[in-house]
Amino acid sequence: MKKVLTLCIIYQHPKVLLGMKKRGFGAGRWNGFGGKVREGEIIEDAAKREFREEAGIEVEHMSKVGIIDFEFKGNPEVLQVHIFKSDNFSGEPTESEEMKPKWFHVDEIPFAKMWPDDIHWMPLFLSGKKFKGRFLFGKSDIILKQELVEVKKYERSRGK
Repeated sequence: MKKVLTLCIIYQHPKVLLGMKKRGFGAGRWNGFGGKVREGEIIEDAAKREFREEAGIEVEHMSKVGIIDFEFKGNPEVLQVHIFKSDNFSGEPTESEEMKPKWFHVDEIPFAKMWPDDIHWMPLFLSGKKFKGRFLFGKSDIILKQELVEVKKYERSRGK
């Protein structure tokens, strides 16, 4: 079973906008903004909606830079995360019930307080490369297996 999700990060060199997840899956970690794609919703539209809901900002132009499948040992569900990058938005990043946004200099990204896979794909993200991969997590979010490769491009797609 596959669940389609989005993850979006604003990158205005030399800073990135991340959010502290305040509740639910991943609470207590810095992350990009995003979430579930609704049935029939275009993935890019879901990413823009999540930015509005979680950070109070409007993003017009974004590019898909990655697709990563996340699996957790003992759980048959695969989380397919479509990763987007944008360098422009309107509005002021504002704290929501779910996320507390904060700007980080690229040299000060808080990897120790993020998902353990982020340190592997974030350098590709920051260098403007596109990628796909797979991470299998075990107990205590230890990475048991990982695959990460560079790709050329992605097509526009819809949720189930």
